[in-house]
Amino acid sequence: MSRIAESELIINDRGAVYHLDLRPEEIAGTVITVGDPDRVKEVSKYFDAIEVKRQHREFITHTGRIGSKRITVLSSGIGPDNIDIVMNELDALVNIDFDTREIKKQLGSINIVRIGTSGSLQADIPVDSFVASTHGLGIDNLLNFYRYEQNEEDNELIQSFVTHTQLHGQMSHPYITGAAPSLLKNFVTGFHQGITVTCPGFYGPQGRILRLGIRNPELIKRLTDFRFGQHRITNFEMETSAIYGLGRLLGHNCLAVNAIVANRIKKEFSKDGKAAVENLIRKFLEIFAAHI
Repeated sequence: MSRIAESELIINDRGAVYHLDLRPEEIAGTVITVGDPDRVKEVSKYFDAIEVKRQHREFITHTGRIGSKRITVLSSGIGPDNIDIVMNELDALVNIDFDTREIKKQLGSINIVRIGTSGSLQADIPVDSFVASTHGLGIDNLLNFYRYEQNEEDNELIQSFVTHTQLHGQMSHPYITGAAPSLLKNFVTGFHQGITVTCPGFYGPQGRILRLGIRNPELIKRLTDFRFGQHRITNFEMETSAIYGLGRLLGHNCLAVNAIVANRIKKEFSKDGKAAVENLIRKFLEIFAAHI
């Protein structure tokens, strides 16, 4: 195994990976990611005990236990660029020996679950409901920087998607990755399921028009109308495809569950998005304690 240089894997003075400021023993086998740093404590308040609290920049981490099960909650910040940091550094904590700076001979796998907020793209998925993402479809470009191959069905879906949405030419080539079946199977009752589109921004990339014109003003309608066999797009946000794509490449089990705070078809926004997220956190932790 070749040694990874100091410039490529940055380890600080306390032996922790640079951005997350975490050592390998400070994360659990299941890691929840949340975009909002303030949401970390809203998850960890349900832990029976908290063993680790770390903060560096927007990355806040609490690791503790629910019953006998160890669990971590980590704030990622917003967007696929932050997810690139989080996923690579979580994997480094699991699969790289920080003393030798070499990849371990025996690779490990962890569960990584996003608990987030999202906008619905279907009239029948109302605000304050929950979505578990069967797939993450990225129009964010992140996975195009990695060696990534899709199967024939995924390639056919993406080709159909590009033709339908007209997201090509000056925009990046989309990609798609599925959720971990071992996790997704636990999130059926009480959850809508479908494809989640991940965007590289909140305004123009999600079809919002304030003062600037956008290249694809029909984007929302085209996303809503897209069908591929039994698949449809349920929602969009800014992290899921990056988590799913990097998770597949790195060998981790990934899932995203989102509280719907906006319905872009009905032009509605939740009257109490904080309560919707709180309900989702509690539901996820109940499922975790019983099944994960």
